[in-house]
Amino acid sequence: MAAPTKNVDLAVIGLGTMGSIALWQAAIAGIQSVLGIEQYGRVHANGAYAGESRLFRVAAKEGQLYTPALLEARRMWKDLGTASNRNILVETGALSVAPEGHPDLDQTLTSIRDYELPHEILDSAGLRANYPQFHIEDDDTGVLDVLGGALRPETAVLAATEQALKHGAEVSYDTEVTAIDVVDGRVRIRTSHGDVLAGRVIVTAGPWTTRLLPELSDLVTVSSYALTWMMPRHIELFTPDKLPGFMRDLDDVHAFGVPTLDGYSIKICPHIVFDEVADIANRPTALTRTQLRWIGKAAQRLMPDLVAEPVRWSVHPDSQTANKMPIIDTLADGLITVATGMSGNGFKFAPIYGRAAAELALTGTSDWQHPLFTLTGHRG
Repeated sequence: MAAPTKNVDLAVIGLGTMGSIALWQAAIAGIQSVLGIEQYGRVHANGAYAGESRLFRVAAKEGQLYTPALLEARRMWKDLGTASNRNILVETGALSVAPEGHPDLDQTLTSIRDYELPHEILDSAGLRANYPQFHIEDDDTGVLDVLGGALRPETAVLAATEQALKHGAEVSYDTEVTAIDVVDGRVRIRTSHGDVLAGRVIVTAGPWTTRLLPELSDLVTVSSYALTWMMPRHIELFTPDKLPGFMRDLDDVHAFGVPTLDGYSIKICPHIVFDEVADIANRPTALTRTQLRWIGKAAQRLMPDLVAEPVRWSVHPDSQTANKMPIIDTLADGLITVATGMSGNGFKFAPIYGRAAAELALTGTSDWQHPLFTLTGHRG
């Protein structure tokens, strides 16, 4: 016998970063019935957010368009940590190191000036004195974003979900959504555990987005990102009180990382480029020995104290747009809200993007929906 259809006011499909926060924000808004649907468990290793830590910056090298959102996201991250009694934002600062005049540094400094952000600027001598973990060239400059740091993504997803449940939301785990369609002014959600009929739906399905919303296939592909951890010989130099979160550009290498959170290794991720694919089933899931050797040598050049071999690694999928800007908009006359296309850059914005999705679903408008994030903005 088929399971009876469940009726709710709002459903959130996909409870990773954006979805767990959208669920939390909808629940605290007092909606009578809110249901989250997740194909895996409460916290898992399959989505874009997994991997112990993420770098957090307020002075955005991607453009000062993002800095107000990051200031508000920082406040919300701290509020979530307080509400859940968990340390979600590790306040180490975020250090950018690159040759003087590097465009990323220039953009970071523009954000700092425009928003009067607390910061420090270090020349090569200052970098060598304060951050001996790095190999520094004579033309290198460092910019410390004092409000930056490291985020704990699994902790954040768990905390946001728990806050949603505390405020009355329901959650269905290990439940695959196979299709969504609009029927008589409501949204029917086909799942592995029966149908759900919702007044509104938020789709935060990350790299699975186009399986549910194929009409976005012209805008969204699936990208992959490698995370790698390496062991320093002197771990005491790489603790959060000695090393900020960081980005490092040297010659053809761009890397980001965070200080040790496990007590024996640091995350340092020299960027590896993977081909984009149309469907998550075709994404790469592993690093080759050639790639791992290159990562080890590149990381050791940036930080000579590292042993030149990753001690662990993982490859994570994400949804991507051509211009790397997110899509946060509504479809089906406002019945469906989507937040996707985070392009490997969404986690630090998650409180704002998740809140924007909830506000769009509940009220049809959000101050955090920039015109460039709309479908019209993407299709130009």
